[in-house]
Amino acid sequence: MASKDEKNLAAVADKIAKMKEPERSLVQRAHEVIMAAEPTLKPRIWYGMPAYAKSASSPALVTLRNDERINLALTEKVTLNPGGGIDGTLMPAAWYFDTLDEFTEKRIADIVRSALS
Repeated sequence: MASKDEKNLAAVADKIAKMKEPERSLVQRAHEVIMAAEPTLKPRIWYGMPAYAKSASSPALVTLRNDERINLALTEKVTLNPGGGIDGTLMPAAWYFDTLDEFTEKRIADIVRSALS
């Protein structure tokens, strides 16, 4: 019998597989980057989107949303710090992307790691 983690991973894979191209490939690659950056994260569906948490029963910290644009977001469960400088008290919590190059993949990995620190 499959574990809860295995079932959750299968649900995320199924959700991604049902997306249309080119979004499917972008979300699949983003999923791979997230999992490589923090292999201890547990993928699952959170409010209908692929998400990543510390455990199968804890709240999601990072989500991948595919609406009109693909969005990597931190949930309210992550400790956010004000941007400072010109951004004042604004806190970065979401990033849109429509391509994944080496820089963007590195930035996604950095954002995911910061969500767990």
